[in-house]
Amino acid sequence: MEHRAEARIDINALASNISFLRSTAKVDLLAVVKADAYGHGLIEIGLAAEKNGADWLGVALLEEAIALRTHGVRIPILAWLVPPGSDFNQAVKYDIDVAVASIVTLKEISQVSNKPRIHIEVDTGMTRGGFLDEWEELLKADFSKVEVVGIFSHFARADEPGEKQNIDQLNVFKIRVAELAAIGINPPIKHLSNSAATLLDSNSVFDMVRTGISMYGLSPDFKTMGDSKKLGLKPVMQLRAKLHLVKTVPAGSAVGYGASAVTDHETKLGVVAMGYADGVPRIAQGAGIFVNGTRAPIIGRVSMDQFVVDLGINSTAVSGDWVIVFGDGSHGEYTADDWGAASLSINYEIVTRIGPRVPRIYAPHVY
Repeated sequence: MEHRAEARIDINALASNISFLRSTAKVDLLAVVKADAYGHGLIEIGLAAEKNGADWLGVALLEEAIALRTHGVRIPILAWLVPPGSDFNQAVKYDIDVAVASIVTLKEISQVSNKPRIHIEVDTGMTRGGFLDEWEELLKADFSKVEVVGIFSHFARADEPGEKQNIDQLNVFKIRVAELAAIGINPPIKHLSNSAATLLDSNSVFDMVRTGISMYGLSPDFKTMGDSKKLGLKPVMQLRAKLHLVKTVPAGSAVGYGASAVTDHETKLGVVAMGYADGVPRIAQGAGIFVNGTRAPIIGRVSMDQFVVDLGINSTAVSGDWVIVFGDGSHGEYTADDWGAASLSINYEIVTRIGPRVPRIYAPHVY
């Protein structure tokens, strides 16, 4: 059965990005596959990343890590959003490294047998995750029942070249590493660089880099860093959908809920078989689709299951045609960057929010 919409995932592009990023960093690469691999498919991307050179996988949730293990992933996995009260025995059972960012978490995970593997997360200035006010207490803690594998932090503004906060965070990270070493804790893996830092700042590369958005071929910020092509990346996802209906309408036709748009001339409209239930942002204005070599912008509001585009009176598109919602832009189609800007958001959100009603089609096959 043919789908009415699908996200086509290019595994060769993924492999190319991993190879490029590893050669850029010249250290181990942790492939970030949290949030269903940024909408690309957790299991398939996890296995493909392992097959194509990733040294580690990184996820937010313990259940994501367990799913990867139970589907055959063998390389190390780090889960970094595992709060107090989690089943840390499962982490040991499935050989999963866990980030520790608080004293209570350290105490809880220390109760687990077989020396769980931990990475200490430190807050170097993002003021989100990581040890901050409990740091001095951590330096007095008992580490005898855990194996400290890593220490890490996260940049807040690595996608802003020359931003002073990046230097400040790097310096704080080095201080924290030294303070741990002073009490005899020398984690073999120190990691700070995200995608932007991997691409822009060799000084922040330690023993491993964590690449998320760049691995999927998208720029961490196309305004400050340039687009995918400039960065040497290949977008992995192409989103396409069917034209459910094409019809000619007269000038003065109100389109969609709230009659928020009115045609100012006779034109052809296309009804695209995707909507905000599939992850198309309801707020989007200024993006659209690509069909028969031409862009067609959204007109009116995005609905739950569909949205309308202005094809133009001379369009040759017909009901049932496939259209590209976003792709790599090489043929003139809209990109995830374009959709992010049109939605007052970012490309991360565009790909990550593509819903489960949209099948992922992998080429070549992962399995």
